Amino acid sequence: MDTRKRGSTSEMQVTSIRLEPELKERLREISGEQGYQTLIREVLWQFVEQQMGADEVRPYSVEDRRSPSHPPLLSVSDIRATFRAVAQQEERCAITGQVIRSQQFMGLGLTTTGELVPLSAQFSESVR
Repeated sequence: MDTRKRGSTSEMQVTSIRLEPELKERLREISGEQGYQTLIREVLWQFVEQQMGADEVRPYSVEDRRSPSHPPLLSVSDIRATFRAVAQQEERCAITGQVIRSQQFMGLGLTTTGELVPLSAQFSESVR
């Protein structure tokens, strides 16, 4: 299942949905720290991809993340762990959109979906 983020939560629209209390509680148990709203979004995206075909639903690519025209893709709650690193090429922080220059200290964030993403050094320090 491709669970890449398709936008920051601040860019999302609020939608009201009624769930039985038991269903909501079970979703919370299953989702753990990632949160049940993220789980619901991932399940809905998987459904859309299955219905339309994976080629028709294009998640943001690495190039999109580096582009200033695209908003940051992740929120703090999407990061499970951080690692120190040195950029080997110009990157863009996956949360703030801040440019990370080649040879600058940076962080690598392990997301709840298992993807490694670039993080600005200041941001990766604040997550710890």
